[in-house]
Amino acid sequence: MVTGGAGYIGAHVVRAFAEQGIDAVVVDDFSSGRHAFLPPATPFVQGTILDGAQLEATIKRFDVQGVVHLAGFKYAGVSVSRPLHTYQQNVTGTATLLAAMEATGVERIVFSSSAAVYGTPDVDLVMEDTERHPESPYGESKLIGEWLLADQARATGLAHTSLRYFNVVGSGTTEVYDVSPHNLFPLIFDALLEGRTPRINGDDYPTPDGTCVRDYLHVADLAAAHVVAARRLDAGDALEPVYNLGSGDGVSVGEIMRTVAAVTGIEFTPEVGPRRPGDPARIVASGELASRDLDWRMRHTLADMVDSAWEARRAASAD
Repeated sequence: MVTGGAGYIGAHVVRAFAEQGIDAVVVDDFSSGRHAFLPPATPFVQGTILDGAQLEATIKRFDVQGVVHLAGFKYAGVSVSRPLHTYQQNVTGTATLLAAMEATGVERIVFSSSAAVYGTPDVDLVMEDTERHPESPYGESKLIGEWLLADQARATGLAHTSLRYFNVVGSGTTEVYDVSPHNLFPLIFDALLEGRTPRINGDDYPTPDGTCVRDYLHVADLAAAHVVAARRLDAGDALEPVYNLGSGDGVSVGEIMRTVAAVTGIEFTPEVGPRRPGDPARIVASGELASRDLDWRMRHTLADMVDSAWEARRAASAD
C-alpha cells in the first residue's frame, strides 16, 4: 500500500513497483495528488490516513503485506503558519497508519522522511548521525514520524526504514510532473512559460558561483530506492533505521539556471533578489549508506533532470 501514491513522488513509486511486477494499492485524499498521475488500472482508495477504519479495511481488502508511507503535508514554509494542520497530517496520520498496520498484522514500512530534520547543519557533508535540529513544524513532524516507527519497532518488532532526502526533481514519464507551487523547477518553468524571468534569491553566498548549493535528485532514482527498501524488508533483511538519499556533491541554483537555459533553448539572465532568511549556503548529504544497502546512485545528470521535467511540464501545458 502506497499512501500518497497519487502525488508527484508517490506516483513514481507506484510505477516503479509496477515495473518490478509488484502490485500496489494507493491511498490518497487528492489534496495535492492527482488521479491522472496513477498508471491505468491502479487500484486506489480515496481517503485520508487519519481514517483508521478505512486504512484497516483497505489493508484487508487488498491483502497488503507492506506499506510505503509518503502521504503528508510537505510544505515546510507553510507549516510555520499552519503547525496544527502539519502535526495532524504528519504525526497523527502516521500514528493512525501504524495503528491500522498493527491491527491487521502488517509489519513492514518504508517511511518517506526528509532532510528537513537536520535544519541548518554546520557540516560540509550531512551524514545519518548528523545532529537533528529541524527548523519548521514540517521538519519536526518528520522527525517525530521516525521516532514513532522506532518506538513501534521496539514494542512490536515492526520492520522499518526511513529515507531522508532534499530536493526531488525531474520526471520519469511525461504523465507525471511536479505541481508544487513552492519548488524551484516549477517556479522556473512557470516563469518561462509566462514570459517572466526566473529569480535567484541571493548570489553572494560563499560558494563557487555565489548561489546556494543543494542536493537535487531525479525522482525516478528516488522511487527505485523506495522499491529496493521495500523488497529488502520483505526478504527479512536488516536495514538501517534511516538513510540519506544524497548526491554527495550537490549543484548550485546558478548551475540549474544555466542548465535550464541550455536545455530549453530559452536564453535568460536570472533576476537576483536578496537572500531569503535562513537559507544556508550549502547543504549536501552523503548517500554512502544507501548506496551500500539500497542500490542508491545518481543515475541521471542535471541535464537529464531538467530535460525530463521540462518535457513533462510542456506536455501538461499542451493538455
